[in-house]
Amino acid sequence: MRRLCFFTFFAVFAVLLPAGAFAAPLSANEVMAKSDAAYYYPGRDFKARMVMRLVSAGGQQRLREFTMLRKNYGPPGGRQKYFIYFFRPADVKDMTFMVYKYPDRDSDRWLYIPALNMVRRIAAQDKRSSFVGSDFSYEDVSGRNVNEDTHTLAREEKIGPRDCYVVKSTPKTADVEYSYKLSWIDKATYLPLREQYFDKRGELYKVFMADEVKTINGLPTIMKRTMKNVQSGHSTVVEFEKAAYDLGLPDNLFSERFLKQPPRKWIE
Repeated sequence: MRRLCFFTFFAVFAVLLPAGAFAAPLSANEVMAKSDAAYYYPGRDFKARMVMRLVSAGGQQRLREFTMLRKNYGPPGGRQKYFIYFFRPADVKDMTFMVYKYPDRDSDRWLYIPALNMVRRIAAQDKRSSFVGSDFSYEDVSGRNVNEDTHTLAREEKIGPRDCYVVKSTPKTADVEYSYKLSWIDKATYLPLREQYFDKRGELYKVFMADEVKTINGLPTIMKRTMKNVQSGHSTVVEFEKAAYDLGLPDNLFSERFLKQPPRKWIE
């Protein structure tokens, strides 16, 4: 009778618990894979009109305005293509940038420089270089492959009301300017709400913040983000003025011939 009562109590208790209460905890790799999918792969394709503000330590600002297009080829973590067209200021107007991202090797990157009428291939070793003078790198635009780092769960904590996993990611190779990164991953959306980068001496040097998150076409999207170099005081703020998913972007848009003359239909 006691055993029957125990099992009856356990069955009732289990029904009252929220779904997933007995689910196995996620590994650090699973958390980062879900974050990569939520941040870089939502929707089949994506378009955003963006304004980038480069802010010096003294508060002086420079603007960059551009449209970014992105298309997925397969499931999250797989192939992608990116296309960016710059509208202003004058020194970057008509400049374009394109990325072919692969799951198992370095991405291919091209930059068209209108002043020279030249398409330049971005070498793999330059992927961590500054993107158009900002605190974001070329690699930050399309994301770093999850399997390039070793991930461990450091702890769990809140950012405001949001419950987060805190994951430590250590590059597997030495050709990266940081020794490790800490990421605060929202448990509800899996978006990165904060990232801290530590230099080779183990000192904090760069911080990423998701300043504003909105739901666009049913998908949580970081609409405003900041990357700050805490050692130099320079920061970069990127805001989405318009954003939309699943537009049916054509494959031929992501081609080298359109770097010099992109179709206005898709970049305006």
